[in-house]
Amino acid sequence: MRGDIRYIAVEGVIGVGKTSLARLLHGRVGGKLVLESFEENPFLTRFYQHPERYAFQTQIFFLLTRFKQLQQLAQQELFEDYVIVDYIFEKDRIFAHLNLQDDELQLYEMLVSSIERTLPRPDLVVYLQSTVDRLMQNIRQRGRDFERGISKKYLADLNDAYNYFFFRYKATPLLIVNATEIDFVNDETQFEDLLEQILKRNHAAVEYYTPLARTRKDA
Repeated sequence: MRGDIRYIAVEGVIGVGKTSLARLLHGRVGGKLVLESFEENPFLTRFYQHPERYAFQTQIFFLLTRFKQLQQLAQQELFEDYVIVDYIFEKDRIFAHLNLQDDELQLYEMLVSSIERTLPRPDLVVYLQSTVDRLMQNIRQRGRDFERGISKKYLADLNDAYNYFFFRYKATPLLIVNATEIDFVNDETQFEDLLEQILKRNHAAVEYYTPLARTRKDA
């Protein structure tokens, strides 16, 4: 089943389903699964309640946690098996530029520029793109306590920032997936088609994927 990629990173805004897709990919191809440990961030709930007060602490905790996780990958043989990760290290800057004050951002940039060069890059980044309404719906349905304070405006600003970042992203091959209508968790046909697109050989610098219009029940 393996093509010419081994290290796959899944990205997208809060609520888009990146962790669900990462788990499904890992369940199919095996290897190592690396998930962002956002529940361990002791500042996250307070950030959503008082973003200006807790943005810097939240950001630095995430930065160092992500760096530690991915640094461990760099110390392994890259890669005998598949590695599936539900984030890329560079996305940390999206949140930093959205949430930090100028003096905080300057300190953040000094730190991140000194550590990011040591980390391995994915062979493919899968960017799940969706609408704010669909993201809000997903967030409400999963009902995580620390996400209850997320406003629609913050999510819209974050969604715009992600689109801006990934429409200019050139570090690795990029597959942009229209995730507004797709249901790869419950629709096996859609997942299989998306899986085929991800695992194919010779990805272009940027590719776009629109899910199958026909679902299993229509077959």
